[in-house]
Amino acid sequence: MKLRYALTRAMPRRQQPREGRTLGAMASPPTTRSVSIVVDRPPLEVWAAVADVTRMGEWSPECTTGRWIGGAVGPAVGATFEGDNVAKVAGRTMKRWTTTAEVTACEPGVVFEFIAEAYTTWRYEFAAEGTGTRVTESFSYIPSGLSGFMYNVVLRRASMMSKGMSATLGRIKSTLER
Repeated sequence: MKLRYALTRAMPRRQQPREGRTLGAMASPPTTRSVSIVVDRPPLEVWAAVADVTRMGEWSPECTTGRWIGGAVGPAVGATFEGDNVAKVAGRTMKRWTTTAEVTACEPGVVFEFIAEAYTTWRYEFAAEGTGTRVTESFSYIPSGLSGFMYNVVLRRASMMSKGMSATLGRIKSTLER
């Protein structure tokens, strides 16, 4: 299984400063990573699996379960959901937490995106490739202050999240191609 990694510094639309405002000289650039894989299934089928947040626990090494909340019953812009997460180091649970996320882009077979805790944007893009679908998963956040330093530099969170994306996409591929 081949995975493609990319490091970019492009700032997602919703994290760009509003017109007339700047991020300031001390602001950190966004941390963004992406991973891609080709799944031998059509884009709509792959999108439907990924956009069903109740299935993410099947694939993600960090998100153990997801559920729609606030009256949402499925993916749509503005829909909200919760995800239960666990961070493990050397097989030992270090932290458990629940995040609330809002869907910010949702086009069947093309894109599924959400922002978790108004901080990290997760995006899945789907493109037909041969008889299958190239799925690209990415995240972006802007580290700030001491907590941003701890998150990015000390805990090397972006590296851990990139490894998690690779595992997630590999498991999605394996499940959907069975």
